[in-house]
Amino acid sequence: MVKQIIKVVLVLTLSTILGTGMVVFSYQWTLPRIIANERMTLLSSLNVIIDKEHYDNDLTNDVRHFVDSDLLGTTEPVMVYRARKNGQPVAAVFNSVAPDGYNGNIYLLIGIYLDGRVAGVRVTAHQETPALGDKIEAKRSPWILGFAGHSLTDPLETGWKVKKDGGIFDQFTGATITPRSVVKAVRNNLVFFQQHRQQIFETPAQ
Repeated sequence: MVKQIIKVVLVLTLSTILGTGMVVFSYQWTLPRIIANERMTLLSSLNVIIDKEHYDNDLTNDVRHFVDSDLLGTTEPVMVYRARKNGQPVAAVFNSVAPDGYNGNIYLLIGIYLDGRVAGVRVTAHQETPALGDKIEAKRSPWILGFAGHSLTDPLETGWKVKKDGGIFDQFTGATITPRSVVKAVRNNLVFFQQHRQQIFETPAQ
């Protein structure tokens, strides 16, 4: 009886060791592929903002972190991807936050060219109301495309609002809070970029 118990324990222990070893081996074998896939997904999102023809550096690794809860929408460090061509700055893409959406944070990629013009804006995550607030998604509406080309002087500060508040940007029927939040976040990122342009591009990647 004792021998049988010992035998069962040994079999179970061996099975556990083998199972754990296989899991570890499988994870180590697939990890590089997972990392590569995540990098390609990120790069694809960044290339929607900054065309790959406009830069020649490794955009996913040329990164700087900044913290400014007032302008970047979060107390957490915000990643800024820096595009360069022939070693010269071209644009920066902020992984930023609009903190005052209708249902919480709206996560954004906001690209800004060196001259202060918006390269593009895309929403990466949100919890806004379906069929109302979700029109901030490019696949739902072309509204988010309307930021490209604008700057702090085009329009002036009073224009950086939805039309209901006296600005130039459309609001959504039944959902003004969502676009208002995004418009504010984009302008705040432009202000941060203007204030820290030199620091953004001159500090080393982290």
